[in-house]
Amino acid sequence: MSAVFPLSRRVAAEALGTMLLVATVVGSGTMADSLTNDTALALLGNTLATGAILVVLITILGPVSGAHFNPVVSLVFALRRELPASFVPAYIAAQVIGGIAGTMLAHAMFGLPLLQASETARTGGAQWLSEVTATFGLVFIIFAGVRFRADAVAWLIGLYITAAYWFTASTSFANPAVAIARSLTHTFSGIRPIDLPGFIVAEVVGALLALMFSAWLLMDARNPEPFAETESAP
Repeated sequence: MSAVFPLSRRVAAEALGTMLLVATVVGSGTMADSLTNDTALALLGNTLATGAILVVLITILGPVSGAHFNPVVSLVFALRRELPASFVPAYIAAQVIGGIAGTMLAHAMFGLPLLQASETARTGGAQWLSEVTATFGLVFIIFAGVRFRADAVAWLIGLYITAAYWFTASTSFANPAVAIARSLTHTFSGIRPIDLPGFIVAEVVGALLALMFSAWLLMDARNPEPFAETESAP
């Protein structure tokens, strides 16, 4: 569907979607943190808002740009030759710029300085493994969803991120553009700029692993004979 839209509109959709996604992440985190001293309750508020906005943004902007809002998603779609490689730099630039604008928008709405350096430490093997896992799951669910339930992709991603907030130690950034944007907020959802490289590398690794695994698991059958005749049972 997005093939009918020119690159300029695709890029605008990616920037808008990433801006609103980050504004939701940062804004809901700030709101939740201001309303309760219970960290678990604040995280729940942050989680529900993020999952909900993903469903909305993917539903309305998916037909325009594919609703990536994430550099590693654009990268793996290009590697699958489902996004022209020449589009990738523009997509990534739009996502990063849109994410930073989302942080600034959230700060403006809560009367905070537009840009801040986060002091929230998020580093170490457990955090990096969490980001590999979160990004692997996200990319795999996108590919499997597109393959089997394209009509439900928005809900699948929204629900997955809602869950991944809670089963990963990193709270599932799974997105370099969002990570960069969150390094510029000293609020509930921030990450220290010095911790960014580890997160971004982990996210790229997770996305590439998901690309390779899904290419094998979801590939079309090459032999029309029944499974029982082509592959021995365990």
